[in-house]
Formats: sequence, structure tokens, C-alpha cells
Amino acid sequence: MKLLEEGDKEDYKKFLESHDRCNFQQSLEWGNVKTNWKKEVILSTNEDGSIRGSLCVWIRKIPIFGNLMYSARGPVCDIYDEDVIKDLVDGAKELAKKYNAFVLRIEPDILKSDEKFRQIILKKGFKIKDDSKDFKDEIQPRFVFRLDIKGKTEDEIFENFHQKTRYNIRLAIKKGVLIKEGTREDLKDFYKIMVETGERDNFIIRSLSYFEKMYDEMAPNHMKLLMAYYEDKPIAGIIPIMYGNKVWYLYGASSNNYRNLMPNYLLQWTMIKEAISKGADMYDFRGVSGVVDESHPQYGLYRFKKGFNAEFTEFIGEIYIPYKPLVYKLYKLAEKTFRTLRTLKKKLTTKN
Repeated sequence: MKLLEEGDKEDYKKFLESHDRCNFQQSLEWGNVKTNWKKEVILSTNEDGSIRGSLCVWIRKIPIFGNLMYSARGPVCDIYDEDVIKDLVDGAKELAKKYNAFVLRIEPDILKSDEKFRQIILKKGFKIKDDSKDFKDEIQPRFVFRLDIKGKTEDEIFENFHQKTRYNIRLAIKKGVLIKEGTREDLKDFYKIMVETGERDNFIIRSLSYFEKMYDEMAPNHMKLLMAYYEDKPIAGIIPIMYGNKVWYLYGASSNNYRNLMPNYLLQWTMIKEAISKGADMYDFRGVSGVVDESHPQYGLYRFKKGFNAEFTEFIGEIYIPYKPLVYKLYKLAEKTFRTLRTLKKKLTTKN
């Protein structure tokens, strides 16, 4: 076990991009976007020094409680290799001592149904929180839609879309919606539409500077901005992330006007085609609610993503090691109280 040093960065990037379990949130580039966290990467190496496993950990000071350690979508390794897992867990323990951390929380992209992995991490001292159903319950979405595009043609993918989805894509083309790749300057138009979307769908949005930072760190190799235009007016946009063998649909926005032109469907299809052309294995539509009920406020998002014939996927949830169990229990209580108050405030604001 060792921690990433300056001289390891190029090898780490190559390892990450070439690994089947690659995830952009384990990358150094994405770590640079998250400026309010300190980053450390734990490496497990072979005898020759080559990397065989990694865990990118973010560290953040929580007032009163101390330092929290968090890893989004790690580890990157053979998840059934207990020696590698032990190496990474031992490294995390050393990090916890270094930063006087009270917990390590990880949200891996590993299926809930993976009993073999579940037993391995329980033996290594992890606990599992796998009862969340909604976006607010975890940092990363536990329920996603993922489209397998490995070795498939555009025609094969398109023909498997829901009939209504194919119709909406064709409608957008017929009505004259044009898709163009945007520049950093076009983020301003995207952000205006994002503000409109946030107000309509009642969610908190990132600042323009956040999207600009993301563009500076990730574009052009790992990020794109795709904008939909109608009669030269920007009406919708998406931000996909490309890393290793996968593409993720990270952010999307649509104007209240011209939604009947179905620009979001054409934007998705445009990016899926690009992912196919790049030889990606998977197009990840990211999060949906785990409550599959037509009365749920997020059901429309579920229906939209399902229409692309993507697979509804449930991850294991959060796995964690409380290094200071009492402190972590108090932190969880405070976190739950904060979320309840924030939800109440949002409801009161909406009513007023």
C-alpha cells in the first residue's frame, strides 16, 4: 500500500482509464473540480510497482465532529481480490489516523445483488447502509439507468428504444431542432436554462463558476456541452462526462418554452451515438428515484430514462467504517436533522 505521489499521477490515470471498473469520480481531474475537499489516492501495487487497485478518498472538515473521509464510486480493482481490498482498507485506516477522521464512507457502483462482494467487505470491517430510496438519502444516486452499448450499432440501439422515445427523437428532427457542441462561453446559456429548470422542478443548482471549473478541468477529453437550438435560440442542453470505457449523462436542462419539440430526446440520442462511435461499453443515465410509482414527483424522470431501454440498476448503497463510532452516531443524527429542516424550509418556500 502507498499513497499517490506526484510521480505516480500519469500511471494512475492510465490505470484508471484502462480498467473495466473505471469511474470519472475516482479521477484526479474530477478531484480538482471539488475544490472544497482535500484529496488522497490509496494505491495497491504489485511487486514490480504497477498499480493493481486504487481508492480516491476525499477529506473534509466537519465543524464540531472532525474530518470525514468519502469515496465516490471506488474502489477501482478486482473487487473479489481480498488481498487488494485489504491493502486499500489498511491504507484508509492509515489515512484516518493521519487526518484524525471519524468515518470512511464509500458509495461503490456495485450491484446490491452482489453477495460475494458484500461478504468480503463485511469481513473487512465495513457496515452497509442499503435502505435509501430517494435522492436526498445519499450523495450518489443508488438507483440509475444504464444502457449497454458494447459492440452494438446505432440501428440496434435505436430499434430497442421505446416506440414513444423513437417518435420523440424523430419529432425533434422534423421540427428543426439542431444539436451543436458548445464552448465554455456557451455555458452561460446553459446555466440560464439550468436556473429555469431548477425553479420548475424545485431543486438546488450549482453556480456558473462550478460548471466553468468543470469545463476547465475536464474538457475537451472528458467533458462535452451539447446544446439544442430552435430558430437559433438555445432551448436545452446536457453535459456528458467521458472517461475510460463509459459515458455518463451528468447534467441536463430544458427551457420552459419549446418543450413540445422534445429537444431532450434528441440530445440524449446524439450523445449515445457519439458514445457508440468512441467504442464505449456503457452509457449511464445516472440517477432516478427508487420509488417506482406514477404518483411520485420524480416518476417523469424515471419514465424518460426507461424509454431508452436502459437497465434499471440498484447499487449496494453506502458502505462505511466508523473509526469513532460514537462521534459518527452523533454526526448522523445531526445530518438527519439538517436534511429534515432543509426539506421543511423548501416546502414552506414553495407554498409561499
